[in-house]
Amino acid sequence: MFTAIDEIAPDIFRLSTHVAHVGPGGLSFNQFLVRDEQPFLFHTGMRQLYPLVSEAVSKVIDPQTLRWISFGHVEADECGAMNLFLADAPQAEVIHGPTACMVSLNDLADRPPRVAGPEPLDLGSHRLRFIPTPHVPHGWESGLWIDETTKTLFTGDLFTHLGDVPPLVEDDIVAAALATEEVFHSTSFSPNLLPTIEMLAALEPTTLATMHGSSYRGDGGTQLRALAAGYAAARAEAA
Repeated sequence: MFTAIDEIAPDIFRLSTHVAHVGPGGLSFNQFLVRDEQPFLFHTGMRQLYPLVSEAVSKVIDPQTLRWISFGHVEADECGAMNLFLADAPQAEVIHGPTACMVSLNDLADRPPRVAGPEPLDLGSHRLRFIPTPHVPHGWESGLWIDETTKTLFTGDLFTHLGDVPPLVEDDIVAAALATEEVFHSTSFSPNLLPTIEMLAALEPTTLATMHGSSYRGDGGTQLRALAAGYAAARAEAA
């Protein structure tokens, strides 16, 4: 295995490791590194992937300058290597919503985490805002980030799709995501699901930084609304 590095938006890098034995066609595990005065890493990958991911980080920034670490929710592929990165970067802090900090991160993180507030996180050139998304796509503590500078939405497990895929596409990713949902059944079909996705769509992102699969460039709002419609149809069919 190896970790590929691709710039999907200005100074936003997708670090991707394709794991062939996960699901039909394999699954990509992606981290996103924002290169700035205060570098920001979204997802750390599992502990087992740390040697590959940390080497990829070192090709973009000096790992010791990493300032912020975050992720969608508490899960091995999202934050398994969190403490390894904290050990590498003496100034780094984990930052997440109050629920994640209270329930898990105050205990799991080797340094006290920072609770994300409503104000944007100023990295220097980029301004990132935390968006609580409880139970979407799963996990009480779930939350995502949008870079208001480049209109990049870090979507976490939303739009998960299988295969050894290109780093960035401008074609529809909804059909592949709905097909993958039929394989993994990983989405929580709670009352929060559709309103939360519609709220994300209203942000009108132009880049979707997807954790598993290709990132997307184009009309992100339309992609999110189509994903919500697909989930609504699946729920109606199951009723």
